[in-house]
Amino acid sequence: MKAETFGSPKTRPGEQWYKLVEDASEKKRHVRMADEAVCIGPAATKDSYLNIDHIMLAVTKTGSQAVHPGYGFLSENAVFVEKLEAAGISFIGPSVEAINGMGDKLESKRLAQAAGVNTIPGFDGIVNDADHCVQIAREISYPVMIKASAGGGGKGMRIARNDDDARDGFRLASQEAASSFGDDRILVEKFIDKPRHIEIQVLGDKHGNAVYLNERECSIQRRNQKVIEEAPSVFLNEGTRKAMGEQAVSLCKRLGYYSAGTVEFLVDSEQKFYFLEMNTRLQVEHPVTEYITGVDLVHQMIRIAKGHPLLLTQKDIPIKGWAIESRVYSEDPYKNFGLPSIGRLYKYIEPLHVPNVRCDSGIDEGSEISIYYDPMICKLVCYGNTRNDAINTSLEALDSYVIRGVTHNIPLLRDILTETNFIEGNISTNYLSEVYPDGFKGRQLNSTDKQHILAIAACVFSKMDMRSYTFLNERPSTAKRKEPAEWTLVISLFDEELQCDVKKVGNKFHVHMKTDTLSVEDHINLSSPLIQTNINGKPIVMQLVSKDASGKLQIVYQGTTFTIFVLSDKASKFLKMMPEKPTVDVSKVVLSPMPGMVKSVSCEVGDTMAEGQEVCIIEAMKMQNSLVAGASGKVKAVHVKAGDTVGEDDVLIEFE
Repeated sequence: MKAETFGSPKTRPGEQWYKLVEDASEKKRHVRMADEAVCIGPAATKDSYLNIDHIMLAVTKTGSQAVHPGYGFLSENAVFVEKLEAAGISFIGPSVEAINGMGDKLESKRLAQAAGVNTIPGFDGIVNDADHCVQIAREISYPVMIKASAGGGGKGMRIARNDDDARDGFRLASQEAASSFGDDRILVEKFIDKPRHIEIQVLGDKHGNAVYLNERECSIQRRNQKVIEEAPSVFLNEGTRKAMGEQAVSLCKRLGYYSAGTVEFLVDSEQKFYFLEMNTRLQVEHPVTEYITGVDLVHQMIRIAKGHPLLLTQKDIPIKGWAIESRVYSEDPYKNFGLPSIGRLYKYIEPLHVPNVRCDSGIDEGSEISIYYDPMICKLVCYGNTRNDAINTSLEALDSYVIRGVTHNIPLLRDILTETNFIEGNISTNYLSEVYPDGFKGRQLNSTDKQHILAIAACVFSKMDMRSYTFLNERPSTAKRKEPAEWTLVISLFDEELQCDVKKVGNKFHVHMKTDTLSVEDHINLSSPLIQTNINGKPIVMQLVSKDASGKLQIVYQGTTFTIFVLSDKASKFLKMMPEKPTVDVSKVVLSPMPGMVKSVSCEVGDTMAEGQEVCIIEAMKMQNSLVAGASGKVKAVHVKAGDTVGEDDVLIEFE
């Protein structure tokens, strides 16, 4: 019998899995998949997934023989491992010594150097305060990376390019570190501009054997957290891959490391690589490695924990095909590439009908996305014989992925996968800010795209009109009403009006716009969220989000939601006679950009604030976001205080 605190290891013959859950997860998918579930506390992580005593009680109560920690929470907590071992329970992971050595970034850097691993220049001591941070940054020379010593997952990390950045970065990084890890120690090291983030997957056993399972490219990031990962990397040559792998194995042997682990490197444009950190746990993105190597990493972790030697040697590790993982988050990609969104999933359909697609998720239709945990909805993993195959499969899967009830980042994921630099492999950890310098604005349509969207919108309107002529349970004696077969419509997209004529002939709609006529096959089902049809013989996938009697349609095309208004020619003329609704002025307020908790408020009523000055900090899903005044002015009202929970677009601060 085994227990897990997070994640979903695969059940094998003779095994029984217990899922340790908190109150908020009572009916979620991962709970239903377990043989038995044990509640370990309320939703707040400090009272449940981070509460060692609660977990130990549950493990003892169920008589579990081993614990798999999953991806986060206590997966790299040496105290937890010590308590398990003291109770005679196996930890499916590495030793306490390895966790301690790699969990502290200062110590891990020293150990890496001792193992002959390339490291980044930096300060090897503890940073005392903001002034000390500035002093160190000047000595190393800007830009520098300020990060939590006990950190990981992008939490507690800031880039500083000047003294002001260093002071702010120290303050925010130390606060995030204390909140996420209970350890506010900070270190400073040289920031490598335009680096790639490439990591090596390793496996070691308790008999001194270790192998590397090639690399994962993780350079597409926002706020130092990964968004898209792929294996292998399009950038590495065989020589660099071998050198990185051998250094990763050298570190494992130096540590006496056993279980699965990941050694992360920064790689510059000349393929010089530097040790970043080692994650002593299973990584979120491990499925891409499983696809290209055929090695079940969770299976290997369980075997190693039992004491079995690795049956794999380095020559047994292939690179076969290509895999891409897109992290589908409950986030608004139009706000700083992804600020958290919460809500209930009233419609949720994974694209499992697409070949070579794997969805690792813990939610179902009806699940609620809360402020307590990471906003990830699903790891969408797509495989192909070549990188282009994997990209095309990913596009088809994203187009077919139905998520309603929360804002999600599929528009951004879909756009990245078709962007020229990504396709050519010209990427770095600065990718998002360089490709979208003004922020992500959604899919930019060309003339053909516009025609396709307008044609589908016209067909949806026509189908709705046809349906209005049909009544359920109608008596056979009632005279049949003749459905319309021709429509003259006015369609608006981006405030541009276009007249089009639609004619239904057999199983096709013929949509005439300006000088072009498009033939759309009638595979449109108004009760289905997916529109899978052909336009002029070519397959196309869209999603119908909403429709109403006013003519407003919301259609998802290539990831982005577009609002289209479709009216009959007569209704359009009447609409022009209606008064317009006045817009609301929000220039004198600070709104919450996301749901979260107020961490601090930096102003009071009567204070004069300069443009760009911080007014408060909102914490959501362990990330702290500094909100600033949009213009200079005097504070009229402060509607929140530290500890308050706020929703998206709540008014926080008002100015005169």
